[in-house]
Amino acid sequence: MRYPVILAGHSSGTQVAAEAASRDPRVAGLVLAAPMTDPAHRRPDRLFHRWLLAGRREAPGVLATQWPEWRRAGPRLIAHLVRVHRRHVIEESLRGVTAPILVLRGREDPMCTARWARSLATGGYVELPGAHDFCWGDPNGWSAPMRAFAEAVARSG
Repeated sequence: MRYPVILAGHSSGTQVAAEAASRDPRVAGLVLAAPMTDPAHRRPDRLFHRWLLAGRREAPGVLATQWPEWRRAGPRLIAHLVRVHRRHVIEESLRGVTAPILVLRGREDPMCTARWARSLATGGYVELPGAHDFCWGDPNGWSAPMRAFAEAVARSG
């Protein structure tokens, strides 16, 4: 049995998923969870400020889990990540995506405004409890809309 290809990404992974979907017409659906980078926050100072705000709004334990990774990465790699986030304009990649796009956003996400997130969605928009890393706090919460989206894509194709 053949299944449709649905790509999903969270945060910086949304940029990777969008690029891949724009280059392969076999992608039947795209899920962007906490997409990056909102045009309102592409300036380095704004992006950094929003990143700090997001850290304060995350579920307990999220930062403790992520902190060792950030420490291991170090300032040079983190600065590189910020530059990559700023340079990549996800809207340009999405112009080449013919598949429906589901956007998932944490209600308290300061990195991704609701208005911008809605503008990216062509196949649905869902707000979930939490901030930028909402999927860490409730993995089942974000899997339900993704499952429903995948089933709808499978039925339509």
